[in-house]
Amino acid sequence: MKYPKEYLDEIKTRLKVSTVVSKFVSLKKRGKEFVGLSPFKNEKTPSFTVNDEKEFYHCFATSEHGNIFDFVMKTQNFRFGETVKYLANLAGMQPYMFTKQDEEREKKWKEYCSIFNQYVEFYHNELIKNETYDNVRNYLKDRNINKDQVKKFKIGYIEKSPNFFEKLKNDFSEEALIGTGLFYFDEKKKNYVERFKGRLVFPINNISGQPIALGGRIIEKSDYLAKYINSPETSFFKKGSNLYNLDQARKLSNKLDHIFLVEGYMDVVGLAKNGIENAVANLGTSLTDRQILTLNQFFDDIIICFDGDESGYKAALRAAENSIIYLKPEKQISFLFLPDKEDPDSFVNKNGKDYFLNFVKESKLSIHQFIFAHYKKQTQNNPSSMAIFDKKLRSIAKTIKDEYIKKYVLEYFLEKISELAPHTNLNKKFNYVNKVKSLETTKKYFNDSKSLSAIELKEFSFLYLLMNNLDLMRENLRLIENVHLFTEVNKQIFSKIISKLRLRENLTIKDLEIDEQLIEKINKFASIKYILGKKNKNEHEIIGLLDDISRDLNNYHLELRIQDLESKFSKDLSETTFNELKELKKKQNIN
Repeated sequence: MKYPKEYLDEIKTRLKVSTVVSKFVSLKKRGKEFVGLSPFKNEKTPSFTVNDEKEFYHCFATSEHGNIFDFVMKTQNFRFGETVKYLANLAGMQPYMFTKQDEEREKKWKEYCSIFNQYVEFYHNELIKNETYDNVRNYLKDRNINKDQVKKFKIGYIEKSPNFFEKLKNDFSEEALIGTGLFYFDEKKKNYVERFKGRLVFPINNISGQPIALGGRIIEKSDYLAKYINSPETSFFKKGSNLYNLDQARKLSNKLDHIFLVEGYMDVVGLAKNGIENAVANLGTSLTDRQILTLNQFFDDIIICFDGDESGYKAALRAAENSIIYLKPEKQISFLFLPDKEDPDSFVNKNGKDYFLNFVKESKLSIHQFIFAHYKKQTQNNPSSMAIFDKKLRSIAKTIKDEYIKKYVLEYFLEKISELAPHTNLNKKFNYVNKVKSLETTKKYFNDSKSLSAIELKEFSFLYLLMNNLDLMRENLRLIENVHLFTEVNKQIFSKIISKLRLRENLTIKDLEIDEQLIEKINKFASIKYILGKKNKNEHEIIGLLDDISRDLNNYHLELRIQDLESKFSKDLSETTFNELKELKKKQNIN
């Protein structure tokens, strides 16, 4: 059975080639491309390139090339179906199961798209061609929106007494039309009403560029109508999973590393008109984890720029506390606050592109700086207030998923608190000096850890578990005897631990006779201690963790053996080598 083309296209759209390849190959940016060592042969000089703009990879050493599906199939020995499932999961999409429900959903999706395409096209053309819409054109002119922007964003206008429902009813069922959210049934008048009548409409596209919803704005002052409305959620439109203009802005991610997240459609259009096209808008809801994760797929720095009023500030604070959870070492989230009563559209129209971009450089705050500054303003210089301040910032820092970022942000918060009252007893009261290492120490820790290989860090976690559970390891010696380590020093430590476990009972770490500096290094960089936490794990949980790490180490050993055999097979083309290689890859997939 074939996967729907639209489903495969969306996977490709959601995932950069470099995102997929970097899961298996260490890549470095070089101009518009990424380079790395070939995954198809052993080499010392990089001959493997990835081009996100052209959506392919190429290996000059082996002539292997293709898209993300080809790469996963060839490097992971997956069948096409397995590859699609893996990539769909990586892209945050539901698996396609080929059930009757999936087939029915696919049929409804095509119908949904057809309705939206006709609807958007009709009202867009009406705005451009209908000569009676002078009031709408005057409004757009006042907002500095020209014909080019109307065409670029497919903006339309729906008159106050439209009848497009009757035309669509000839080709689609009433159920399908209502399912789009474009219409609703008026119980009093007993007829179908176009939800966006009398409004300027902005098509909200999915990541592939297909319109799936609308945003509407009134162009006349009204005391009883909301200025903006969005489509209601439907089977194919979820506000928290979509962003206005992402389909166009994502294409710039090969040239720009940052994206502006603004509040409204007009902000996106206004920025684009002034040459700032890397902007998206959320859809009238708080910023969601899905939106953050989607933007992180394409951009390294999300700059949140909401309106310069109280509601804009509150929205920014909610966004900060929701999004700091997903902060990563290689990603940034920043905040830009405009002068009071300004929004991105008015500000850039008034001052121009260059002024706006300079303002960004000088005024943007990193997410932890913004959060600290906000709660600092609410704090008084007394122990009770400082305790509340401290507790709040600690609780925010603890929500961060990445352990390095969590440590860095927490130390930043606590160090800044300790600076607030240097001449009072507050430092002594809260014992910040004793409890918190300096920020420079944290930076050094992060930099030191970057010099260690991933496999070395994995070995540290393995040895950490062994050294801190010696009695349990002696009872389960068979589980660890055949584990492979790769770093020479760690292999020697492991060998000494195994020897001691075989010789005697009731061992302590001192009995192992391992250099204290090595033990300190293992304790410092073993990430497993964050999983273990302060609470003691039971024996079953520790064995489970040990099993997971052992499997990872043995899989790495398999990968090295597979690489050696692949190199050997490329030279001798021996059937024996090929069969051995085949068996190893089967074992790798089982593990």
